Amino acid sequence: MGCFTFIKVMMILFNLAIFLGGGALLGVGIWVTVDGQSFLKIFGTLSSSVLQVVNVSYFLIVIGAILVIIGFLGCYGAQKESKCLLMMFFSVVLIIFIAEIAAAVVVLVYTSLAETFLTAVVTPILKENYGANDDFTRIWNATMSEVGCCGLNNYTDFENSPWYTQHKTYPPPCCDNKYPCNESLAAASHVQGCFDQILEDIKTNADVVGGVAAGIAALEIAAMAVSMYLYCHLDQK
Repeated sequence: MGCFTFIKVMMILFNLAIFLGGGALLGVGIWVTVDGQSFLKIFGTLSSSVLQVVNVSYFLIVIGAILVIIGFLGCYGAQKESKCLLMMFFSVVLIIFIAEIAAAVVVLVYTSLAETFLTAVVTPILKENYGANDDFTRIWNATMSEVGCCGLNNYTDFENSPWYTQHKTYPPPCCDNKYPCNESLAAASHVQGCFDQILEDIKTNADVVGGVAAGIAALEIAAMAVSMYLYCHLDQK
């Protein structure tokens, strides 16, 4: 088997796996969107919190669709030796690669801007729904207990919320689960906001995060290099 044929076969198999994986994610996303109750019955109550926090159905549909497109272009383009499809595959992966780099730069450079934006968006939602919406309240309680944080920035995010209006206290996680969680105890507890805590956890696990990011980048670069090799080699045939 020649080098070109070997690389072509590996390109087909690799992108076939991507296509099938994307199809599976797309199918699950559509399933959750159409019949979320059956999904919850199968995967339990934890999935309910996850679904409501990240709206995972739409996330799965978007990621699945992108993977299906990439997998199809790479697999079919290599199998048919289509220069057009190979170039489209290269372009899509390049756009995703550039977008990832841009997102990483924005996160690193504009962290404070992201915090300001999230504060402007999330804080009013907390004040309006915490204590009024049972599912919303339960999800935030679980998140704060698991992460060890309080609100987005601190305990003041819950001031004038339905919970505070009714109980005259802050959520227990804001006081290290001590009762009653009044303003003085919350201030003395110095529990970090969830935004700062998550950033701190990311920095603590920077090696793992960096390794995963580097691995994904390496795969994308390799995919672009292989597709360009096949594209250029077709000119010589």
